[in-house]
Amino acid sequence: MSGINVTRNEVVQLVVRISLVSIVTYYSAKWLMKNLDPTNKNKKKAIEHAEDILRKLGPNIKKSAVQSLNDYEMVIASHLVVPDNITVSWDSVAGLDHVCQELKESLVFPVCHRDMFAGSTLYQAPKGVLLYGPPGCGKTLIAKATAKEAGMRFINLDVAMLTDKWYGESQKLASAVFSLAVKIQPCIIFIDEIDSFLRARNSSDHEATAMMKTQFMMLWDGLNTESDSTVIVMGATNRPQDLDKAILRRMPAQFHIGMPSEEQRHKILELILKREKLAPGVDLVRLAGMTNGYSGSDLREICRTASVHRVRKVLREKNKEVAAAVQAAKANGSAMVANGGNGLVPGATLLDEPPAITMDDLTESLRSMKHSKYTTGILNDARIDLD
Repeated sequence: MSGINVTRNEVVQLVVRISLVSIVTYYSAKWLMKNLDPTNKNKKKAIEHAEDILRKLGPNIKKSAVQSLNDYEMVIASHLVVPDNITVSWDSVAGLDHVCQELKESLVFPVCHRDMFAGSTLYQAPKGVLLYGPPGCGKTLIAKATAKEAGMRFINLDVAMLTDKWYGESQKLASAVFSLAVKIQPCIIFIDEIDSFLRARNSSDHEATAMMKTQFMMLWDGLNTESDSTVIVMGATNRPQDLDKAILRRMPAQFHIGMPSEEQRHKILELILKREKLAPGVDLVRLAGMTNGYSGSDLREICRTASVHRVRKVLREKNKEVAAAVQAAKANGSAMVANGGNGLVPGATLLDEPPAITMDDLTESLRSMKHSKYTTGILNDARIDLD
């Protein structure tokens, strides 16, 4: 009997040893896989950032939905924008009243007043919205303003985030985009320059890219079968002809954001210069007529450069005054203490108040931009031929 007991003890010890070795091997392999993954640190940072963003949502989101998020959804959540943090509103958009009004009626109103039309299967927000037109005309601005006014969460989808060298990871991230959006709905998935991601498919596409596009469209179609979900995919592009036909079919609401007219440019200039100090001779109507073919982004750059010009003039005059004062001090034999290397007397202020922007500043800024556009070939015959 003693021999049998010894054998049993040995068996038990062997089982225990094998179990311990298996546990150590499992956790060692798991630790090695995590540390060998080059994207592990980025994923950890993304998850920490996502947790901070989800905390800000507070009572507006179900706790069970947040707790059930997997690692892939947390990576996508790191690009989530809370509506309260969006500083853009309809008041930030000028010259596009007709587009804003259409978006209010067809997208914002159905989302904000879902209970009023609960019995209707037709009056719903579209599952896909496409904003197309020349660059710099306010497409991204309108997308942010729509999310702000509708009180929707805003996922600013970075296409580079969906690409991964490990096989199958891209598909899991693409799936996480929609599963996260459903959990935190109402939500807008915004894809800027959507043509770079969902362009027309062809036989030369890489296998992983083709699979990711196909899965993205399949998941997008799944939103249409869920009538209760309030998830909208919004894209912006200046090359709508490069988009896949299947993508265009999934974006029934399409809005053209074209180059601003003279009246629209006047409104844009008024909005940009609303808080700036202007000289009495500034004529925005005349400036709007001089900027034919310029986008809203170009107009903002003109005003910014004009603001630099006004300060530059004042600084040059100050430098002349300081140089004259230094020469006079040397002639009188008195010492002048330099302040920070600029030759100013300690306690002297550089500018008492910001100078007013003059019409000359604006025209000089416009002349400089025209020269750069002519040089780069963008501007031709007083028009900008933008794609």
